[in-house]
Amino acid sequence: MPVTTVAEAIARMEAIGAGLPASDGLACFNRMYLAVTQAVGADLGQGFFADPAFMTTLDVTFANLYFAAAQATGTPAAVPMAWRPLVELRGAGGIEPVQFALAGMNAHINHDLPVAVVSTCAELGTGPADGSHFADFQKVDALLDAAEEGIRRSFESAPELALDRHLQAVDNLVACWSINSARDLAWHNAAVLWELRGDPLARGLFLDGLAGATALASRLLLTAV
Repeated sequence: MPVTTVAEAIARMEAIGAGLPASDGLACFNRMYLAVTQAVGADLGQGFFADPAFMTTLDVTFANLYFAAAQATGTPAAVPMAWRPLVELRGAGGIEPVQFALAGMNAHINHDLPVAVVSTCAELGTGPADGSHFADFQKVDALLDAAEEGIRRSFESAPELALDRHLQAVDNLVACWSINSARDLAWHNAAVLWELRGDPLARGLFLDGLAGATALASRLLLTAV
């Protein structure tokens, strides 16, 4: 069942993590997403956001798209296209945990986040350009800036990076992907998707292209080096 609160979303992520080996590719992403959700959730009731109701609904809607993808992993054909590279390669050798984590963030932000923004606006009777939505959306970037480096380091050891050329190559690969840049693009795509909401054919074509481009980026992030 979909979750209805941020606390439920955090509990669901904790349950997913408890049920998977730490080395599983989905578990690697889940660990990163859990840390980010906890950081955002801690600020929702502290006056940090101008419209906490909008941000709460967005956070929950966003998380439910991940939970739906995770639930579909037992049926490969049912896995959303944007998530297929991570699901297909989640047990592959030669891929570091941070690569799995960022491939999951890529799928979730570049594909799911625009969908979540539009769904949230439709549910609350508002639009992406209304009120404080964009300003609040950008405030999450500040939280991620503070958390991203620590999250990445939780998957890597600095001494190992200094000594191991393999991990240096991995570090160079994942450095090409930025959470904040992906979020900027996601907001732009949400605005486009919002304008297409009255045209099912155009909306479907746009989402298909977005899913394909997102999957391609994930496969690149999951290159064994």
